[in-house]
Amino acid sequence: MERQRVSDDALGVGVADTPGGLSVIRHPACPAVLWRRAPRAGFQRWIDDLDPALLPRARVVLPPGETGAFLADLAVRCGMPPGVERDWLVQDIASMAKRFAELVPAPYQRLRLDVVQTNSCRRFHIDAVTARLVCTYRGTGTQYGMSTDGHDPETIFTVPTGAPILLRGKLWPTDPPSGLRHRSPPIEGTGETRLILVLDPMSEPEEEI
Repeated sequence: MERQRVSDDALGVGVADTPGGLSVIRHPACPAVLWRRAPRAGFQRWIDDLDPALLPRARVVLPPGETGAFLADLAVRCGMPPGVERDWLVQDIASMAKRFAELVPAPYQRLRLDVVQTNSCRRFHIDAVTARLVCTYRGTGTQYGMSTDGHDPETIFTVPTGAPILLRGKLWPTDPPSGLRHRSPPIEGTGETRLILVLDPMSEPEEEI
């Protein structure tokens, strides 16, 4: 049995203890679900200490089943040091792409790996997609909160580093968008480097999102 719940103290955001628990996103009152997990032992220190120039960057559209092979090649091309940590990162992203495709079926996914050192997308918003999966492997995680009047949320929550969050977008088919909005944390001037994975469903290989 998968452990999952809708957390009233976190604006209806679901909390899953296993990847299977991400299916709580289908709950009518659940605008997002967070997979609460700790980073793999040794991985966080490895990725945090890595030269930012060696972090993988990508923006590609491909079938979910091709994610692992693409990432394995990307890791070599960007110069990431070989080892169990690099292998784990590749396998983890490939596994998340597969899980995301099961929850939000689509023949293609847009995969983005962004290395961020500025205030990228710092405004609170709802994405113009069916759903989006975001995981911050290095640096401060995605921030979210409830907006009832169109202004920034008064209370802001931060997703833990390494914890994936699945967010409904404006095109979610059965329920109107909630007031839950999210943003990238403002980090400009702090010297911080973030590594972020974003997955979006796509029906066509060249569809714009």
